[in-house]
Amino acid sequence: MLSWSLTFLILAIIAGVLGFSGIAGAAANIAQILFFIFLVLLIVSGVSNALRGKRP
Repeated sequence: MLSWSLTFLILAIIAGVLGFSGIAGAAANIAQILFFIFLVLLIVSGVSNALRGKRP
């Protein structure tokens, strides 16, 4: 999931440099949403492992 957010971030940067503001904005929004989903899943995974007593 993190690779998808990085892919959309790179796509947004390239589209922004080339002047495609609509595509750049959409790709940046998708990258931001995917990053926050990844972050929430990481926190949930860490909490669930901590509650089970597993060490990282």
